Amino acid sequence: MLDLTPPRSSLDPIEIASRDEITALQLDRLKWSLRHAYDNVPMYRKRFDEAGVHPDDLTSLADLAKFPFTYKSDLRDNYPFGLFAVPQDKIARLHASSGTTGKPTVVGYTATDISNWADLVARSMRASGTRPGDKVHVAYGYGLFTGGLGAHYGAERLGCTVIPVSGGMTERQVMLIEDFKPQTIMVTPSYMLNILEQYRKDGRDPRDCSLQVGIFGAEPWTNAMRSEVEAAFDMHAVDIYGLSEIMGPGVANECVETKDGLHIWEDHFYPEIINPETGEVCAEGEMGELVFTTLTKEGLPMIRYRTRDLTRLLPGTARSMRRMEKITGRSDDMIILRGVNVFPTQIEEQILKIDTLAPHFQIELHTLGRMDAMRVICEAHPHAAADAARAAAALALAKRIKDIVGVSAECIIGTPGTAPRSEGKAKRVVDNRTKA
Repeated sequence: MLDLTPPRSSLDPIEIASRDEITALQLDRLKWSLRHAYDNVPMYRKRFDEAGVHPDDLTSLADLAKFPFTYKSDLRDNYPFGLFAVPQDKIARLHASSGTTGKPTVVGYTATDISNWADLVARSMRASGTRPGDKVHVAYGYGLFTGGLGAHYGAERLGCTVIPVSGGMTERQVMLIEDFKPQTIMVTPSYMLNILEQYRKDGRDPRDCSLQVGIFGAEPWTNAMRSEVEAAFDMHAVDIYGLSEIMGPGVANECVETKDGLHIWEDHFYPEIINPETGEVCAEGEMGELVFTTLTKEGLPMIRYRTRDLTRLLPGTARSMRRMEKITGRSDDMIILRGVNVFPTQIEEQILKIDTLAPHFQIELHTLGRMDAMRVICEAHPHAAADAARAAAALALAKRIKDIVGVSAECIIGTPGTAPRSEGKAKRVVDNRTKA
């Protein structure tokens, strides 16, 4: 792989500022954000008053812990525009997340918010190894989902040529990669596996393609999957993080030179890690739930938003800003099976350690008698598609899951192409358990 480390001279000064400079800027912006939310969003005024806190009570960053949390349900309860902090005529764009139940969560951006977003995605792409003048194949979905347009605006801001493909039509994705020869692809990691599969179906060697950087986000993925993609394409695979409620893609990003966790762009977002059960702030370096407060958002300020993503904060390395470890899962996606906590990423890790198995899988939960049970559905690589090889792989995977994850699972290994596929975010868990 090429060395794509960006020159220090190309970085924003705040990326390599001292921690004192960063925290001073955060405190100043945090005071503004709390006041902006309190003065302009009735829910925040009511919630702060009920908690007995006022924006003027913030005199240090640690004081933020006195303020109440914001939850995803708050966006649904105030659907569609009840949390906006500016008049409707100042909102330049609306996005929405479909979610799995009820009303979508609606987010709004002022023109300044859109400009800041473009800057931060451009910063993220530069950290990933993308350079001005590169061609960028955007295979995130366009529309109300923030991924496609967020990536698009960031690539344009960086000075790249954008190829706005969106998701789906995998054969066409491969054709355009081969014909247009982009250096960077931005896509969900599960869909990148579909593209890899299509290369192999077409009899093409993915290592011969033009791609140098893959910027993968929108769902948790493991370092084992990174190794799989990097080896297959001879390219760098880096992690981008974001969520619509906070901004969209570009809240944090790995640096290509270290790939040791995602640097949070702390000049715009203040992170905390809390105990997901008690809400107490964790000590630095402890695992817990990630909470964000926006520092510059005009249209939709978010104060102590509970992301449900599980990670921990670490000191900066390639940049001064703190890193978050790769997301291990979500507190609301965690499977509790007979008292054992299980995350889909743990199952993925075991699948990727068996060389006869392809990385496509789905977990099905069902009721067996009076007990909850788990079934893992995946598929064999073409060279190991015979019945005996698939039976051996099923036994090996079940043993790995039992020994390492700690639960028993029925493993069904299908022939190539039989495991469920995704053209966007992967649906890793299907819950068919009998409801009480």
